[in-house]
Amino acid sequence: MAASNQPASRLATVYNYGSINIDHVYRVPHLVRPGETLSSTDYQIVLGGKGANQTIALARAGGQASHWGQLGRADDWALETLKDAGANIDNVALLESASGHTVIQVDDDGENAIVLFGGTNQRFTPERIGELINGADSDGWLLLQNECNAIEDVIRQALARGLKVAFNPAPMTPAIRELPLSELSLLFVNRGEAAALVELEEDSDADTLIEALQTALPGVNIVLTLGSEGAWRLDGERGDTLYQPARPVQAVDTTGAGDTFIGYYMAALQAGFDDTTCLERATAAAALAVQRAGAATGIPTVEEVETFLQVAARQP
Repeated sequence: MAASNQPASRLATVYNYGSINIDHVYRVPHLVRPGETLSSTDYQIVLGGKGANQTIALARAGGQASHWGQLGRADDWALETLKDAGANIDNVALLESASGHTVIQVDDDGENAIVLFGGTNQRFTPERIGELINGADSDGWLLLQNECNAIEDVIRQALARGLKVAFNPAPMTPAIRELPLSELSLLFVNRGEAAALVELEEDSDADTLIEALQTALPGVNIVLTLGSEGAWRLDGERGDTLYQPARPVQAVDTTGAGDTFIGYYMAALQAGFDDTTCLERATAAAALAVQRAGAATGIPTVEEVETFLQVAARQP
């Protein structure tokens, strides 16, 4: 990416091969324990899925986002949120089967626990994948997570097409290590994903994780997010690192904060902003998101992020 403080005039499309889930969100005093029955103080049904969340964040950030997804026909109402955010949903297929969905607990400290059912996210056919890849502009980006099937095939076909590939390996599984990670243009990992990828303890410090990631994936650009400890950008070409502190805010709900970060980072990258600006905008967006309940519903607009940054810049 060129180091620039000004956005590019033309945006190459980010195609997001991503999950679309229906989230069942329960507010609870604490995360339920084994054998416990716990009363919920609130309940919502909303659009979710790491893929959908990242597309919404990218589009609300002003990016050019095209979502590649699948959803049960009975849940077609959920597409309005993607459309209203400004995303292209022409390549979202409606199937006669159950949508992917989650059961999410959010406690009074803003922490969450999630049970995921793959549904239509796991029913992409080789024929449909080929059509999607062949219809993409070769100068674009492919963004993907690990909630849809055939991830390896999608990555390899996208690379053959000439697309730059950004990958967020969530949820992290042992099979991730067998993917062509060394050929990625960008890898997004949080602490747990990074530790699992390089086979370290999850409580490993940032320096240890960074060194292990650079050793395991030399030449790959990596963004490491550490929640309240901030975020790092590891440059695969030069081998140097860039750090962005987290914004000090009171978290209400951390669900979707990582997806918000990724969407805003990709939009800034797509627009041609420099690495520092990409991290600043993504971190600010995530800080706003955690102060609100819900995943997609908590993702801020670009105007809100810019106002947040302006206010922060005036503070001593």
